[in-house]
Order: sequence, then structure tokens, then C-alpha cells
Amino acid sequence: METPVKYMCVLVFLMSMTIAGLNGVEGTANYYGPCGKHDIQKEAEKLEPCTYAAQHWRVPVSERCCTLMEKKVKNPACLCAVLYSQTAYNAGVRPEIAVTIPKRCNIADRPVGYHCGDFTLP
Repeated sequence: METPVKYMCVLVFLMSMTIAGLNGVEGTANYYGPCGKHDIQKEAEKLEPCTYAAQHWRVPVSERCCTLMEKKVKNPACLCAVLYSQTAYNAGVRPEIAVTIPKRCNIADRPVGYHCGDFTLP
């Protein structure tokens, strides 16, 4: 009597895994956003030293902002998501100005021509 119960449990488990697989249950590979496991809002908060430069065209960009931006341009999709985040919006960041910061920092390996929403990284 005990053996059929074990087989039945195994069978139910295998069937449930098969049904889940057929219904398109995906792994975590497609779960993460453009910043990977990092929360976009928290990534936006890290760029706080760039806020003033992202609001005004002619403001010199701080060295701290350029250091942070140098790290962010390695993942332009994340940078773009950060510039369009609710946190950036609430801080008054203007994406059309913010996309110019990598150039204003003279970052050599910036993603020139990358489309970020309505704007292109210069």
C-alpha cells in the first residue's frame, strides 16, 4: 500500500511540473529589468550628484557625477531607464539634457548614437 502512494506523489509532481512548463512559466533570466537585479529607482538615487547638471545645459558637471556616469554608460539601457524613472522625474531631471552628461564629462567610451526614448546619446 505504501509503494503506490509514493509513485502517485511522484506522478503528481511530474505532471504539475509538465503543466507549468507547458503554460510558459519562465525562469529568472527574463525577469530582471534593464538594470539587472538592481532597482531602477535606487539606481536613480545614486545619480543624485548629477541632478543639477541634468536640469541645466550650461552647468559644469561635477567630478563625482562624471565618476558615477562613467559606470552607468557601460549599460546604456539601465542609464536610459534611470533617466526616465519616477525618481528622476520627481527630481526635475530633463532627459534631453541628462543624455548630454556623458559627452560633457568627456567619457571616451560612451554609447554614441544609443537611442534613449525620444533622444539619442551624443
